Amino acid sequence: MASEHPSITRFREEHARRGGTGDVVILPDSVHTAALAAEALGCEVGAIANSLLFEADGEPLLVLTSGAHRVDTGKVAATVGVARLRRATPELVRSATGQVIGGVSPIGHPAPVPTYLDRWLQQHPVVWAAAGHPAAVFSTTYDELRAMTGAPEIDVE
Repeated sequence: MASEHPSITRFREEHARRGGTGDVVILPDSVHTAALAAEALGCEVGAIANSLLFEADGEPLLVLTSGAHRVDTGKVAATVGVARLRRATPELVRSATGQVIGGVSPIGHPAPVPTYLDRWLQQHPVVWAAAGHPAAVFSTTYDELRAMTGAPEIDVE
């Protein structure tokens, strides 16, 4: 049996520490888009919680958004009180989260990252999010995700 990727192991430890109850699923292929993840999991694309890292006034900021949404960066910047949001570079993603684009989990980063939660995700009884690696996801509920992250709820569109 192959050993588990260290980022997935770190995620599992943090997930358990925060009281997560969902399952971690390792998919056979990387699922770099919400549509691919939804297809692999047999769920609606809107039930995928994309972890999108932005650079906000020089600092990292994480938005957990429904796979059915595109983040309106102007609206979110105004909502959270920053001058501007820009997509983070791959280097910022790795340094802020310890993970790579496509596998950024909502939790388990080297240092706390301000996080916001797309309230639209609450429409789904089960939400799926990345578990620290592009091929790993975990199941959760909106309320559990909010509790584990402490993320304020926002509208992203």
